[in-house]
Amino acid sequence: MELLADAWRYVLDNPERVREAVVVHLQLSLAALALAIAIFVPIGVLVSRSGRVGAGLLGAVAAVRVVPSLAALFLLYSVMGTGFEPALVALTLLAGPPIVINTDAGLRNVDAAVLENARGLGMNPFQVFARVQAPIALPVAIAGVRSAAVEIVSSAALAAFIGVRGLGIFITSGLTLDRYEVLLVGAIPITLMALLAESGLGLAERVLTPPTA
Repeated sequence: MELLADAWRYVLDNPERVREAVVVHLQLSLAALALAIAIFVPIGVLVSRSGRVGAGLLGAVAAVRVVPSLAALFLLYSVMGTGFEPALVALTLLAGPPIVINTDAGLRNVDAAVLENARGLGMNPFQVFARVQAPIALPVAIAGVRSAAVEIVSSAALAAFIGVRGLGIFITSGLTLDRYEVLLVGAIPITLMALLAESGLGLAERVLTPPTA
């Protein structure tokens, strides 16, 4: 409890610095998640509608999951330098695999009989996708977004190593200076953000999941 009290005193003594770090961390996380959704959901749709090419692309995307977050950040650092942009690119790429894999799985697992019934009602391919297949697959796709969101929020702390002044700066400073109250100033908000993303998107997933008979 004393450590938590010390962390709170640090926040009260440095409100502007903490506020700035929270804003930067949120901006980086939200921007990376938005970009990842915009880029990788269409790729997941493409993969689900392709044969061997889709399977190969899915395998390549799945292989990216083994790349450590810190390695991806330093790889982008070597190409783009320090700052917000390389961190944004790295986090966006790290968020890709769960989004692609879940989007593909959700679309592929829609019952073929349901799709056939939709075609029998006179729907064209776009209408079948937009009105039937996509809504049914949406909960599974959201589960992928949920995993990606937690990954982004957590990994954004590592962006401190390439000059991004988010909440990760308190973690690195706390470790370097052996001041664990400073470390908690970064770790606790990141944990709360990850839990909020997990619970919020989990709720959306449950709401959108159709009831079973």
